[in-house]
Amino acid sequence: MIYVGIDVAKDKHDCFITNSDGEVLFKAFTIPNNLDGFNDLYQKIASVMENISKVKVGLEATGHYNYNLLGYLIDKGCPTYVINPLHTNLYRKSLSLRQTKTDKVDARTIASMLMSDVNLKSYSDTSYHNEELKSLTRYRFDKVKERAKLKTSISRLVCILFPELEKLVPTLHMASVYAMLSEFPSAKHVANAHLTRLTNLLEQASKGHYSKDTAIIFREAARTSIGSNMPAKSLELKHTIHLIQELTSEIDEIENEIKCIMDEINSPILSIPGINYRMGAMIIAEIGDFNRFDSPDKILAYAGLSPSTYQSGQLDGAYSHMEKRGSRYLRYALYNAGKYVCHWDPTFAAYLAKKRAEGKHYNVALSHAVKKLVRVIYHLEKTHQPYIKAA
Repeated sequence: MIYVGIDVAKDKHDCFITNSDGEVLFKAFTIPNNLDGFNDLYQKIASVMENISKVKVGLEATGHYNYNLLGYLIDKGCPTYVINPLHTNLYRKSLSLRQTKTDKVDARTIASMLMSDVNLKSYSDTSYHNEELKSLTRYRFDKVKERAKLKTSISRLVCILFPELEKLVPTLHMASVYAMLSEFPSAKHVANAHLTRLTNLLEQASKGHYSKDTAIIFREAARTSIGSNMPAKSLELKHTIHLIQELTSEIDEIENEIKCIMDEINSPILSIPGINYRMGAMIIAEIGDFNRFDSPDKILAYAGLSPSTYQSGQLDGAYSHMEKRGSRYLRYALYNAGKYVCHWDPTFAAYLAKKRAEGKHYNVALSHAVKKLVRVIYHLEKTHQPYIKAA
């Protein structure tokens, strides 16, 4: 076997090649992050081993920097392993007490990890092409988070400009409220608005739900409002609403792309009550190829949902906490999916109630339900069978 360790960086990659006898075939060398550098690496690998299946290439998971090289190696048929940098760091420290950390040392450490066969799973073609779905779900996650911050700003600005409005509507974040505030961004503007214009605006934005009576209520409340007349805040409110509307349009476009991919995948995970396209896509995208994991417990550990363990001598950590390592996106998706599944599926609802009856805090009981959910998802994906809801 030939082992290739690669330390990935933005502009260059440090590589080290050895064989199963520990013989150094190529001392640590550097290649540029371009096609010539990739070809140079592959030629060196091919010069020492014609059978590519007997080559193991390892590189660290360094965000987007490893993506192009990873795709090149997979297209060439090289069995490639993507290693958690935390794993590499701990392994390097276990080899020596010296605090030595360089890119070339890391490349050699990765090659040593491959030689030691520390239960690593190769990165499959399925996982590589699953990156598109992962990119979309993470992009949507960031957009939704950005929109939530802007909505908080809307609440703050309305509290300054027209505080009475919040008590007149179910929520400030409605199309009709946004339409009104975009044109009349303060209590003073609403109070001076022409009733016909205000009525038509509300009727059109609410699709007939709000009529002239509602317009009169809004205008009367505005005339007795304690809201401040601050043109700068009114301008900020108009721009914030515009940004939210743009983000909502972008999120809808992203979700359409996600739905198209999920329809092609046709994953049985969507047959579980409470898991929709958005949350199901995030789970599928973050886990990737289920064949990488020998058991559901490995997925839990990958998501950082497994309990930490501490025992030394007579000291035993009785109150273990969630590790919270690994993919925070997967952890978020599983935890939120667990809430909805426990609400919509009677089996999970009963399991959650059982854990609560044992005296566990809601979040602890929910974490147990999430573990059960991961076991179900793992089974469905492995067997390609739909979820059967209890009668």
